[in-house]
Amino acid sequence: MIKSIEILSVPVTDQQQSKAFYLKLGFEVIVEAPMGPEQTWLQMGLPGAATSITLVNWFPKMPAGSLQGVVLGTADIAAEIQLLESKGITVSAIDETPWGKFAQLADPDGNGWTLHEE
Repeated sequence: MIKSIEILSVPVTDQQQSKAFYLKLGFEVIVEAPMGPEQTWLQMGLPGAATSITLVNWFPKMPAGSLQGVVLGTADIAAEIQLLESKGITVSAIDETPWGKFAQLADPDGNGWTLHEE
């Protein structure tokens, strides 16, 4: 029986540039190791989170920037946006809906992430 989503692949062009972005977003490096002569396994995660991401550039059907709609939970979206913007990350205005507050941001390749506060 499947019990969890462990790792989500994020398609990027430049792993090191993307790593710098995700570090600003609050992720930490879990593993960074060579996978071969021209590939690096770069796995990152949010502190205490069960699901992590890996920055990939080897899937032909998954071009850089094609990941969209992944939702990141936060307890205080306004404070989170202020912190991210102080680090140079552009975040959209907050969209208030009956099911929560949302704001959008993108990594250097255009992979789309959504902040959510219930």
